[in-house]
Amino acid sequence: MEKIQQKATKMISELCNLSNERRLQRLELISLKQRRLRGQLIETFKYLNSLSNVTLEGLLEGDGNVRTRNNSQKLLLRNFKTSQAMNFFPVKIAATWNQLPENIVSAGTMNTVKNHLDKFWITHSPSITFY
Repeated sequence: MEKIQQKATKMISELCNLSNERRLQRLELISLKQRRLRGQLIETFKYLNSLSNVTLEGLLEGDGNVRTRNNSQKLLLRNFKTSQAMNFFPVKIAATWNQLPENIVSAGTMNTVKNHLDKFWITHSPSITFY
């Protein structure tokens, strides 16, 4: 899908000589990878705030450490021995969630989360951190 997005943005003659990242910036678009990450973070917010019907009991757990940086709703990072476990949703999302600032994770509504997350990503490039 990413290659299709790259080809489609290259079809615009004024942008064809720019890098993919610059084309997306000029068109005010985000990459599909970033869109997936945004969706996962929104689903995590919904789960942690009981706004979702999905039961992830035991998969996403609070860290419990009262001394935290960035936000007060840290998720427990688990260590796994296999590389396959690194692709499991709770493992991928916990490290990224823990890096978000307090105003995003403790927002009152879904729209506030989305708006704060988009504003945060203007100055901080989104990424998934693997442990």
